[in-house]
Amino acid sequence: MLKLADPAATFHKSWIEAKTEWPDGHQDGSGIRLGDRFETTEEFEAWIERLTMPEDPAMLFSGVQVDTSRFWIVEHETYLGAIELRHVLTPFMLEAVGHIGYNIRPTARGRGIASWALKAILPHARSIGLTRVLLTCDEQNLPSARTIENNGGVLEDVRSTEIGVKRRYWIDLSGYPYDQEGEESSRSGSIRA
Repeated sequence: MLKLADPAATFHKSWIEAKTEWPDGHQDGSGIRLGDRFETTEEFEAWIERLTMPEDPAMLFSGVQVDTSRFWIVEHETYLGAIELRHVLTPFMLEAVGHIGYNIRPTARGRGIASWALKAILPHARSIGLTRVLLTCDEQNLPSARTIENNGGVLEDVRSTEIGVKRRYWIDLSGYPYDQEGEESSRSGSIRA
């Protein structure tokens, strides 16, 4: 069964195994920053502590501190990916990045996990007061575009940004009412194997 879990040191071994699947080490939505270290238990725990800080100093965009909620997508004790929700948008983020970033480890792709995770985080976005969220993806990233569209994303435009050509989608959150029971059901669920 899939669930959104808070980042935790208990996933160290699985996270390290997953990290080897990205040749360049970049993982959207993971909170990895240049200089982060993960190899030892102590380094991993220190990184987790930074990730879960209410005000992560690495989330400084254009001189603005951006509060971020981060979750890991896990199945049993296996790390499958990450998803993060940025609570506000700087001008750069409005242009090119959006509210939500996510990644699925390559060996777990093609199972609908990204679509499940995006659907699972939308009630959380609503609970912090957002009425709509912006998601972007590279113009040629059709799997990500389908994931966003399958969750109600409406294409606003395709534009050149300082980080490449991006498709920009908005998801209206009026269809994702928030309540405590709804949050719990969005934090765990099943997906096809």
